[in-house]
Amino acid sequence: MKYKYYFFDFDYTLVNSEKGIVGCFLRTLEEFNIPAKPWNEIKLTIGMPMMDAITKVTGLTDEGKKYQFLLAYKKYAAELMTPNTHFFSDTISTLEKLKAAGCHVAIISTKTRHRIEEKFLQDGYEHLIDFIIGSEDTTASKPDPQGINMALKRTGADKKDVLYVGDSLYDAGAAKNAGVDFAAVLTGNTKGEDFASYPSVQIINSLSELQ
Repeated sequence: MKYKYYFFDFDYTLVNSEKGIVGCFLRTLEEFNIPAKPWNEIKLTIGMPMMDAITKVTGLTDEGKKYQFLLAYKKYAAELMTPNTHFFSDTISTLEKLKAAGCHVAIISTKTRHRIEEKFLQDGYEHLIDFIIGSEDTTASKPDPQGINMALKRTGADKKDVLYVGDSLYDAGAAKNAGVDFAAVLTGNTKGEDFASYPSVQIINSLSELQ
């Protein structure tokens, strides 16, 4: 493999969590008596910072009301998220390939760390990940580079040896702001041409194409 350190986003990069995320939003919208949004509209918020996604889906702008919505969402996430989150067909084989090559593998996501850990533990693949940096570990969301910078500090990695892999412009922006190489994977909502304004060393259709 070309790099020593491979840092990944989670939703739409390693897993398809669309059913879980959209399902949680729909249940929470119903609880708050807010008109439901179409499935295809809600899924476009996947990868956004959560509070931004809530505003996009609900129209709420008051921070207190958004926080109350978030608490209710988390209640449904405990029930719905992990059972409705599935690894892409080549995720595990790619991670196994990286580990076999002696690479360091980490996840940096706006999703909560404990929810990501739950998925890996449930499926028995926790040994493939060195560590996870989730939303509860940072004070700023992508494209802020805080999460990547935390991983760089934790590993002591030279930036030239690091590749960040993600599916969204938030991911591309975070890699650019951190000064590390970026590979875009087209398993989310962002099209290849949308990454043109960001420096990408690869734009790939699936993780198995990763170098």
